[in-house]
Amino acid sequence: MIKPDKWIKEMGGKIISPFSPEKIKKGISYGVSSYGYDFILSDEFMVFKGKGPVSPKKITDSDFESFKSEVCVIPPNSFVLGRSMEYFKIPRDVIGICFGKSTYTRCGIVVNVTPLEPEWEGHLTVQIANLTPVEAELYAGEGIAQIVFLSADDICEKSYKDVAGKYQGSSGIILSK
Repeated sequence: MIKPDKWIKEMGGKIISPFSPEKIKKGISYGVSSYGYDFILSDEFMVFKGKGPVSPKKITDSDFESFKSEVCVIPPNSFVLGRSMEYFKIPRDVIGICFGKSTYTRCGIVVNVTPLEPEWEGHLTVQIANLTPVEAELYAGEGIAQIVFLSADDICEKSYKDVAGKYQGSSGIILSK
């Protein structure tokens, strides 16, 4: 059996670009970890400014303020969308599950990313919620969340690519389709 950090170092450059083969401890850490990969938050953000009700069938660009910055301020009890700096190409026999970094969790900031399905590729769209009653800050160019990669014994019957998933090849921040 391949040790997870060894597998990530061997596969990293093939499935993650740009790829940091070591843990970078500048600011909020990113890169290879013991059982996963901590990815970097890009400097592109969409802050939710819409009025309710919110619906994945009706949300549009006009519900957000888009901008680029090294620091993003999330309003109290609200959320922003961001994206990974890295572009991912998930192998057919692997799934990635994402968890928020404890540094943000301890401040009331929660990160949500759906699973990285077999043969999905693209930039990750990240939803980051501020659960506090005060403003919260995010930092571009630093770690935001960790992906744990799980390898299957068998190849999946139908991959994300096979079913022509609607978020395949995502570039930038992608709203609900």
